[in-house]
Amino acid sequence: MPKTVLVAPAWPYANGPRHIGHVAGFAVPADVLARFERLRGSRVLMASGTDEHGTPITYEADKKGIPPREFADQNNALIVEDLRRLGMTYDIFTRTTTANHYRVTQDLFLKLHENGYLVKKTQMGAIDPVSGRTLPDRYIEGKCPICGFPDARGDQCDNCGNQLDPIDLINPHQRGSDAPVEFRETEHFFFDLPAFGDRLMEWIQKHDDWRPNVRKYSLEYVRNLKPRAITRDLDWGVPVPLPGWQDNPHKKIYVWFDAVIGYLSASIEWAVQRGEPDAWKDWWQNPESRHYYVMGKDNITFHTVLWPAILMGAGDLHLPDEIVASEYLNMGGRKLSTSRGQVIYVNDVLERYDPDALRYYLMVAGPENQDTDFTWAEFVRRNNDELVATWGNLVHRTLVNAHRNFGAVPEPQELTDADQALIKQVEDGLSSVASELSKARFQLALKVALALAAKVNVYLGTEQPWHTIKTDRGRAGTVLYVALRCVDNLKTMLTPFLPFSSQRLHEMLGYTDVIAPQPVVREFSEDGVVHRVLTGEYPIGDRWLPSELAPGHPLPQPQALFKRLDDVVDAEEELASL
Repeated sequence: MPKTVLVAPAWPYANGPRHIGHVAGFAVPADVLARFERLRGSRVLMASGTDEHGTPITYEADKKGIPPREFADQNNALIVEDLRRLGMTYDIFTRTTTANHYRVTQDLFLKLHENGYLVKKTQMGAIDPVSGRTLPDRYIEGKCPICGFPDARGDQCDNCGNQLDPIDLINPHQRGSDAPVEFRETEHFFFDLPAFGDRLMEWIQKHDDWRPNVRKYSLEYVRNLKPRAITRDLDWGVPVPLPGWQDNPHKKIYVWFDAVIGYLSASIEWAVQRGEPDAWKDWWQNPESRHYYVMGKDNITFHTVLWPAILMGAGDLHLPDEIVASEYLNMGGRKLSTSRGQVIYVNDVLERYDPDALRYYLMVAGPENQDTDFTWAEFVRRNNDELVATWGNLVHRTLVNAHRNFGAVPEPQELTDADQALIKQVEDGLSSVASELSKARFQLALKVALALAAKVNVYLGTEQPWHTIKTDRGRAGTVLYVALRCVDNLKTMLTPFLPFSSQRLHEMLGYTDVIAPQPVVREFSEDGVVHRVLTGEYPIGDRWLPSELAPGHPLPQPQALFKRLDDVVDAEEELASL
């Protein structure tokens, strides 16, 4: 029976285009998992979207003199296009500003309220003493009381990563000026997070298969739980669905709460748009389903503590199974950051290079288990030495010689022990790669596949069918048959990582179906309002199987899979000129 798998990439914030550090964390690893699971016959739902509420949106919109919704619209369009071009096979990539998302968020808020997990408390809120206007957290800066960073924000310190309240800051002032801040009492709902402390601790400790960084951050966080504000003094967000609150234009549900609920709301929206409104339950109310959450490490506790506590409080909803959290992708030892101008945008890279080159680099040399430094020299080296010289070279000389001399998969003579051993070793690689991918160990999976490609290259170099064809056509055909079988199997292993080139190779091997489908942008209509989503039709079937490429199978004219990149200096100068 097919497995039921939810792949939940973290929701990118709609305050600007994405840089390569973002997609190294939430996007490419998630797509690799989704493509792999579909290839081995799982029913996959990959659901996410843009996170569009909160003060960073209002702050940037105010600077531009446009409404928050218009600002979010602009950035949603940019992000959707980047993800489409990268080949991210979302079943639904939607938004947190849909009516559906509002309904689901408010429903969960009410469930927690009815179950006694929301309590009202007063706290000190910030205002502008001149205008009397409420100042959301992101509009305030000051010195971090924990690490001393001078430009900490009212909600978080970018230097040490700790969550903050504006009143905690030393010498708080309005962002971008020295204008003062005044604090006055305001009433809010708080989520009783400590009520879930014991259950969360027990649940986290059971997951000894999680990455070390995930367990470490989660256990540290859950040992010191405090009630967390679930509403805020804002005018942009999901209304609070309670009498006396829902009509207050300055009280909204806090963005951290509505963003994590997006995984569920997106799943419900997907089901409704398919005309199967209860289909989401196959993933969310099915204890046999498996849920992968994919993110950068700055999002870990939202997915291992806060979101699970909400699910526990609501009841009967599936908890996360695997937390796939990457470390940081840096440049020059510093974290990639849009606000600090330390950034390489996805769009800029895709204007110059093929998406598979970027996908490959981020997966083989990215921050899977530790912070890593992006360099153009390493990007070019990986492309030229591994994609072009190892994998691309194997594909090229196998298909060129087979097509030129036979025009089809050759009929083999009796296979030698070495021939059979190589075929078996590569076929066994399917299980090895699958084992690594099922545990989200992407770099080990690639290491297995590339090592096998190198072995087949050595086999071809030893047998040299391009020379043997002159004296022993039968043996040359046998060697090329073995190589073609191996290439076909390696193509399957690499398809989750390299979907664009793998589809081209699939066709060069004479297949006429689609092994690596691509997403499309469509319009969804809800209550008469239209919004664009990234979606697609991704057929499933048990494709993670040894090659059955048969003798006599026609082979079309082959083409090079990858482009050799110019010297790194040229690459750096090209990107710097954008």
